[in-house]
Amino acid sequence: MLQGAHLMRHTLPHAPQFYVTAPQPCPYLHGRAERKLFTALQGDNAAELNNALSRQGFRRSQNVLYRPSCESCVACMSARIRVADFRASKTQRRITTRNAALRRLATSAWATEDQFELFRRYLDSRHADGGMADMDIFEFAAMIEETPVKTRVIEYRCSDDAMPALAQGDDHLAGVCLTDVLDDGLSLVYSFYDPLLRPASMGTYIILDHIEIARAAGLPYVYLGYWVPGSRKMDYKARFSALEIYKGGVWQDIGNPEDHSNEAHPLSVDPIVEQVARIALPQFDR
Repeated sequence: MLQGAHLMRHTLPHAPQFYVTAPQPCPYLHGRAERKLFTALQGDNAAELNNALSRQGFRRSQNVLYRPSCESCVACMSARIRVADFRASKTQRRITTRNAALRRLATSAWATEDQFELFRRYLDSRHADGGMADMDIFEFAAMIEETPVKTRVIEYRCSDDAMPALAQGDDHLAGVCLTDVLDDGLSLVYSFYDPLLRPASMGTYIILDHIEIARAAGLPYVYLGYWVPGSRKMDYKARFSALEIYKGGVWQDIGNPEDHSNEAHPLSVDPIVEQVARIALPQFDR
């Protein structure tokens, strides 16, 4: 899923090797370029590495962990919700009520044709010109199934009489979320849903439901991926209460989202070597 990787290796003794992708057009901020720092996720220590790096702003894509490391921008900030402190807004409570007919089904990380058909409808409607637009069923299966850590596919199903917009039978697949189970929370790797359910705010509902899953499991956080100030695609994440962002190497309450608008034009960005040196790695058995 990471394109343009070149052989610039940054590593520490007895540690995972880190690489940097070549610059690509940024999907969030027009006219900017993105670059990612990444490492392989494999072997017996994959879960420990995923846990440790997720707490430092990394995200998983199949068997790779990555974090934005752009040359002149630090706007992409990992975001997570503190489950114990979260309080749904009036609008979010309405969204939960609106989607009450959905049934949740947690399955192993195994791709189905039903999921792929929904994925294609979602992309064609919402992201027809995005980087995933040309994915075929084999690439989709790899996205779902190539995971060296504890991953679940959360399906949301309903009947057509419960949600009239979906007149396709008694057991309609309405939404899917690929979710990693970390030692301190749930990480939403990728979600998609029936475009007909956009008025029902299905994407927001999936996050709200994961907060309840985490609460029931005693997990303190729900990781949402990246929040980017100034990106309309990311505005919805800032509407969740108890939201933290990973900024300057620490997790902090988001506060007023407008206060972070200058991150797209920082005065300086630390060199890659320094960024890698500050990564706290788990103590693997030698």
